[in-house]
Amino acid sequence: MNTFFRFFYEFIAIFFSGFEAMAKGFWKGLTQMFNFKTYKTVLTGYKDSFNGAEWILVGLSIAVLVIIVISIVLLIFFMIRRLIRYNHKNLNQEDLLDEINNLNTQVDKLMKEKNEIMAMKVSQLGLKPGEEETMLEEGEESNEEVDTSDSRFPKLSRLDIEFKEYKVKKYSNTFTLAELAENFRCYTASQLKLYYDISLLRSFIAGLACGRLVILQGISGTGKTSLAYAWGKFVKNDACIASVEPSWRDKTELLGYFNEFTKKFNESDVLAELYKAGYTDDVHTIILDEMNIARVEYYFAEMLSILELPSREEWIIELVTNGWPDDPKNVVSGKLKLPENLWYIGTINNDDSTFMVTDKVYDRAMPIDINTKVAPFKCRDQEALDINSSYLEKLFADATENYPISATSLKKVEEMDNYIIKHFRVAFGNRILKQLNIFVPVYVASGGDEVDAIDYFIAKKIFRKIEQINILFIKDEIDPFINYLNKSFGNGKMKECIEFLERIKKAA
Repeated sequence: MNTFFRFFYEFIAIFFSGFEAMAKGFWKGLTQMFNFKTYKTVLTGYKDSFNGAEWILVGLSIAVLVIIVISIVLLIFFMIRRLIRYNHKNLNQEDLLDEINNLNTQVDKLMKEKNEIMAMKVSQLGLKPGEEETMLEEGEESNEEVDTSDSRFPKLSRLDIEFKEYKVKKYSNTFTLAELAENFRCYTASQLKLYYDISLLRSFIAGLACGRLVILQGISGTGKTSLAYAWGKFVKNDACIASVEPSWRDKTELLGYFNEFTKKFNESDVLAELYKAGYTDDVHTIILDEMNIARVEYYFAEMLSILELPSREEWIIELVTNGWPDDPKNVVSGKLKLPENLWYIGTINNDDSTFMVTDKVYDRAMPIDINTKVAPFKCRDQEALDINSSYLEKLFADATENYPISATSLKKVEEMDNYIIKHFRVAFGNRILKQLNIFVPVYVASGGDEVDAIDYFIAKKIFRKIEQINILFIKDEIDPFINYLNKSFGNGKMKECIEFLERIKKAA
């Protein structure tokens, strides 16, 4: 055994003596490199033999040597620092993963607590202690409530439960559009102390008939948001207010998004309102407050395109890429059908802090200007109304049939269109013409005058395009055009159009 130990010692010593030799060699090399005394001795031995030019070369040699030494030191320093940073990065990643695991654990814990709370609520529906098991055996409703709460769409799942036994309410609506406009005006005055001109409310109702998006624009403080809010109160369905933020870039800001960590969809109030509206035939409203504080075509373009599709069966928006078994009832394969009884009302402040609304948005919406305040007036007391959306749309359809634009007015509009194309190089398409054939009849059915409706529509939908032209190029065309309008439609009849043209002429 002693022989083996001597052998093992001598055998292993060969290997470790190599390490010793390497260390001694490295240290010897390092001390040799930085042996300044030796450098000085060599330099002293040759200094008497150098001439002037050679001393310059000697200086360069010393500088090169110093640069090499500094470079080696810096290289070692940066390698060490990079190694430290790499290790620190790995540590941060590990900390992040730990934090994610902790968050997932907390989410699971919160979901468990939520289920327990839901179970407690079930027990409060009339159960006595010890009756829970009997209740679960006799009815499956409580189980369904707990199960659907585990959905990745918790808000929408709760709406499924809330409306499970809901039956669409049919109200005894008999009012006309003229009565609707007057009732709305008296309601805002008597109940909310908000005062609006009747012609503005006629334009607002006609705008609702034109499409699903109405834009209220004008200077700050004239009651744009108040009008949209009052409409929700009037139809007994408070409007859902979505305050647009400058950071909004796509539809997820409006509807919500799926969180890959929690495996839950972060539902917005707008999405909940969309889903809720799908269960009823009531009038629902979503207010996009200060909608142009971000670019509308970023976060709302897809919605506009869908709502323009002729078949309402195609009004479908994708929330997630696939469906889960426990998804809400009306979310099919990750898609939701947009309700037909919901309108969007956007408010716009035109100032330096906002973005310009593009033609794509304006062409698909009905802009309503609110630039003046109406003095308080007395009006009869008027309560809010229960209104079926289907009845309201029937009134719109009846208006287009019973109060179509007269052939004479259509001919004047066509001639005016040709005049604008010739003198201003501006034209409007079939979409705007279709809206005109809805707006004017509904405005007339609401108690207004046909020419006034045409005047308002053309000023807000068509003349707006003239603003985008360099005013200096068309300044000389404005007065002849005003004369043309007075001659064609009657002196002073096209009041809104003439005021618009006078305003841009002054700005030139």
